[in-house]
Amino acid sequence: MSDTVIRVENLGKKYIIGHQQQERYTALRDVLAKQAKGITQLFNPKAKAENLKLEEFWALKDVSFEVKQGDRIGIIGRNGAGKSTLLKILSRITEPTEGRISIKGRVASLLEVGTGFHPELTGRENIYLNGAILGMSKLDIRRKFDEIVAFAEVEKFLDTPVKRYSSGMYVRLAFAVAAHLEPEILIVDEVLAVGDAAFQKKCLGKMEDVAEKEGRTVLFVSHNLGTLQTLCRRGILLAQGKVVKNGTAVAATNSYLEAMEKNVTTNLSCRKDRKGRGKIRLVQVQAIGINGDSTGNLVAGQPAKFIFTVNNAAFGLTCVFTFYDQQGHPISCFNSANRSSKDEINTVAGDHLVCEIDELLLLPGRYRINVALMSDGEVQDHIESAYIFDVEQGHIQGRTAYSSSHGSIMIPHQWGMGGHQAWSM
Repeated sequence: MSDTVIRVENLGKKYIIGHQQQERYTALRDVLAKQAKGITQLFNPKAKAENLKLEEFWALKDVSFEVKQGDRIGIIGRNGAGKSTLLKILSRITEPTEGRISIKGRVASLLEVGTGFHPELTGRENIYLNGAILGMSKLDIRRKFDEIVAFAEVEKFLDTPVKRYSSGMYVRLAFAVAAHLEPEILIVDEVLAVGDAAFQKKCLGKMEDVAEKEGRTVLFVSHNLGTLQTLCRRGILLAQGKVVKNGTAVAATNSYLEAMEKNVTTNLSCRKDRKGRGKIRLVQVQAIGINGDSTGNLVAGQPAKFIFTVNNAAFGLTCVFTFYDQQGHPISCFNSANRSSKDEINTVAGDHLVCEIDELLLLPGRYRINVALMSDGEVQDHIESAYIFDVEQGHIQGRTAYSSSHGSIMIPHQWGMGGHQAWSM
């Protein structure tokens, strides 16, 4: 008997995108005529279709792979690569355009906040509803009920309609239900990023237990490559709706990082793999070393300056950027909202945001930066691998900083012995 629980063969998903044709110049008579035409189109749908330019978009194309029982598979790719579409098809939320899928066993999915929950029902009622959808008996659900509630930490709000839950409470309960109601296959999108750090750690531990101890199958999508490599044994890399790598989690993430490095450009205006409202856009990132070198080569232990060029800079603009190492682990995060009053003059100058680092504590190696711009309480722009820079060997607090496989930063410190004065190493 085969231990294959998911078989995907030549899978494809097509969407039809309509683009409204626009006139170059609009006069008052055109506006009146358009309103009259809109009324006509209510009774004649064909007329509306004639004014649309239709485009075929393949979110997935010729995707094939197999998943064995107990596999922990990470699915990665840039924004728009087709990850969420694939999970929706595997979860039977949407139908594929072509190809076939065979799934053996119950599937529990957590793809976005609110998936599978009825907003008017209470937390208690939704637990029983989801269990019934998974084919579990009322007795089985009752047996797991206390464990679910304890894991989700929503005891006080158990009899409150979930429409009044915060996004964090929603995700906690949704994950607890999906993980504890004994599905053979657990599918989790990056929705876990909504929860706090402690709960994310608890969720990852539970997924590891589900796969390792209970022999269940886990499909996991995350942009945190370090977490994905820790949790998953296998990795599938998607690019433009196609599988470009299917192997170990390490091999898949390495291929992903290599592709992202090739995608880095000095002019970020042409980058399409970005998120946000778009009122403000990141145009360029520069790293300046102590000698004014802007080639992206910095020296460990020396000052460094990062300049972010934006368009449509607005009052209250916040820039957040994070350093990542070559394995995709986050190293450090910088947030312009945390600046002190004395930094104000150096933070925003025209359309440039400047972050100055007195002493770069990174060990020699290659690093990348993810950047997010926020204004009016919303993310206006977010780009992964917006910039890549290299750190050369230097000195940190008088000690030579060598490249190391055991970390990416050097923290200034001293050694000492009990009863004796501390001494530096």
